[in-house]
Amino acid sequence: MQISMVNKGDTVIAALDGELDEHTATNVRDALDRRIDRGGFRNFVFDFSRLAFMDSTGIGVLLGRYKALKRKGAGIFISSPNPHVDKILSLAGIYQIIQKINL
Repeated sequence: MQISMVNKGDTVIAALDGELDEHTATNVRDALDRRIDRGGFRNFVFDFSRLAFMDSTGIGVLLGRYKALKRKGAGIFISSPNPHVDKILSLAGIYQIIQKINL
């Protein structure tokens, strides 16, 4: 799993590349938490365009970061999930709390 994070104005874009599952969740969680803790943004976008796979562990990672970002008052968005990831996010009800956008 590769994670790249870039700032574009007041937005952080976190691009995940690979698989978000029980084997990668801890590293992903830690990297995202470090960036969230630093602050300095108004919006946070999870770019899933290169995320090949996500399971329920990945949903847990996403929900935990959602709570942390909400506490900071940030806007939270998901961009470009592939059909498999999109289906997982839909079935889990994620789009009821996190808006899907196009970058």
